[in-house]
Amino acid sequence: MSDVIRAADTATTAPVVDLEKARPLHLVPDLPEDPAGDLPLIPAWTRSGEGRKAAARRAARRTRRAGRRWITRQRTPQGHAAQIGRGTRRVHEWVVGFSGIHIQAAAHQAHTATREAREAARRARYTVMPGQRKAARHVADQAQTIALGAVQAHKRAKQEVRRGRMLRGSLVYGTPLLVDTAALVEFGGLGLAGGIAATLSVAAWIGRKPLTAEKWDLERRTVGDGDRMDEPMLNRAYRDAKVIPADQELTMVTPCMPSADGQAWEGVFDLPSGLPTKKALNAKEAIAGALGVAVQQLHQSRGDREGRVHLRVSLKLPFTGAPVQGPLLAMERVDLWQAIPMGVNLRGESVWTSWVERSGLFGGEPGSGKSAAANDLLLAAALDPTVRLYLADGKAGADITPFEPIATMYDTDGDPERLLEILEHIWEVEVPQRRALAKEHGSRKLTAAMAAKDPRVCQAVLLVDEWSSYGAAAERKTREEMERLLRLIVQQGRALGIITLAATQKPDGDSVPTGIRDILSIRWAMRCMTPQASDTILGQSYAAAGHNAQEILKSQRGVGIYLDGEGAEPELTRSYYYEDDEVEVILERAHELRAEAGTLPGSGPTLADRLRERGADGQILAVLVDEFTAGGDDVDWLPGSVLLTALRAVGLDVTPERLAALVVRSAADKKKREWAGSLVAGYPRALVFDTAQKVLERT
Repeated sequence: MSDVIRAADTATTAPVVDLEKARPLHLVPDLPEDPAGDLPLIPAWTRSGEGRKAAARRAARRTRRAGRRWITRQRTPQGHAAQIGRGTRRVHEWVVGFSGIHIQAAAHQAHTATREAREAARRARYTVMPGQRKAARHVADQAQTIALGAVQAHKRAKQEVRRGRMLRGSLVYGTPLLVDTAALVEFGGLGLAGGIAATLSVAAWIGRKPLTAEKWDLERRTVGDGDRMDEPMLNRAYRDAKVIPADQELTMVTPCMPSADGQAWEGVFDLPSGLPTKKALNAKEAIAGALGVAVQQLHQSRGDREGRVHLRVSLKLPFTGAPVQGPLLAMERVDLWQAIPMGVNLRGESVWTSWVERSGLFGGEPGSGKSAAANDLLLAAALDPTVRLYLADGKAGADITPFEPIATMYDTDGDPERLLEILEHIWEVEVPQRRALAKEHGSRKLTAAMAAKDPRVCQAVLLVDEWSSYGAAAERKTREEMERLLRLIVQQGRALGIITLAATQKPDGDSVPTGIRDILSIRWAMRCMTPQASDTILGQSYAAAGHNAQEILKSQRGVGIYLDGEGAEPELTRSYYYEDDEVEVILERAHELRAEAGTLPGSGPTLADRLRERGADGQILAVLVDEFTAGGDDVDWLPGSVLLTALRAVGLDVTPERLAALVVRSAADKKKREWAGSLVAGYPRALVFDTAQKVLERT
């Protein structure tokens, strides 16, 4: 437009522009209108001769600038030659592969095994004592066998790498050669030039992304930009994070390598002398920033000695995809005496945990996946037909409702009295019975070996979900009694096959009492609101050591920091997830297994059946228990004459003295009561059942 104005001011150099044609669109009706506004799509002056000349000058100017930029670009990593070089290099690296370290490892193993075999053979040759010589020769033969195996493994590794390289090389180099040859034969030199140009264009497209934005700079590479993680990058990152001084370096124990699943970079290194591992763990955010990744992508753990760090940097946020389907769907039954699958770790490996002599605490904010994690244990326990389930849900939800048909006792209403009843039954019935079984087998605890021989030996699972809800709804005496019983069950039931699992949405001292929480060995911290809440679940100082459940994203449902209680470092683990219909399928199978095994609630041997196996006293008490049971729960007392008549009816001639000696009554129990219009002596129901329980424990 400035060119046009200058032309209008200088009549000697160019004709004056017709201002009529230069008017706005609404004054020039012969031009096409802009449907989106009132400005012309094409200004009128552009159709004049001067307008066309101005356009030509602008085009020439753009062409010159584009040419200069193209020439300047060729000297940078954005140049076509650099792109072709990068593409060719990347293709060649793909052909060569990343298997060199594996071959080196196999070669090192073969070299080491050969040296050890040679030393063993030398020792055998110079051993003088006949007995020692024979043992030394045996050791030498074994070492030689190992060495031969290592050498063969090295050869196989080289052959596999060689085959892979030949296949990739034939694809990468053979295809362009075939295309260029065909173009030469078909179209001559022009076709060959076109084929070469096409090949170079493909190489330039592959190498179109430079290693850095402007120029090659070793200090500016990050994993987040797609660069390879190496030792210089780690040194820079840990210096920038103030973990190591500027004049010191990390000592690599293993090279930086892609993980087996190709989803992360991994490496093991030692910090400079005198620096504790905790310093690196505490600088997680700064290190993640230096590497160009999110905090959730960076995972550091302690090595086998102080100052050693195991580092894993995921290429994308872990555990943000679809949940992993659990393996219990494919398992016909489970043996809870063995380890069971609980979830998947960062490396994609299944995490198996043994719950024998263990107890657990699962915690996290609402919606973090705590119930799904608890289901991993409950569903596995359900598929073991010998396991008894005691379930209590303080939030009165529907999480344990599907388990009701196979549960021995349960509470889905958040009723403290019902939970107290469950705990009393476990402490007063389950624990004494199991203790008696252990004594019968001459042991202090129940084991899988005992269960294989004695069907009476089994495990039990007690789940208490949202203890704080029960405590808030209970009176003080009831709450104190529940805490006492739960603590005793966790402490003494562990060796007797009773697994206790507490789950809570609010991890603090009110949710699970400290005295109970401290003796729960397996911990799983889902997403928490604060580091203190994370430490409440995992233990003091774990958040400061880099295991902070607050860093878990809300999108990572079912993900938590898992501490299996076996001394290993906690690791980020995602629980298996089962849809409602999948839970239904598993529980239907569990119901069938328990029906076949006769372990459904109410299908096992009754108290009277077990008493009949305990000698003469047990047979007498079995008749008494049947008599009280036949009368219903409302019958809490029966005359002695009624009980003696029932005993004679089954062929047991028991005298009143014999009965009184077996069921010992206090003075209050001997007090006569009215029965059929007369005052008669009798026996209380509770006393008869207590005596029966003592007989079972004694025998």
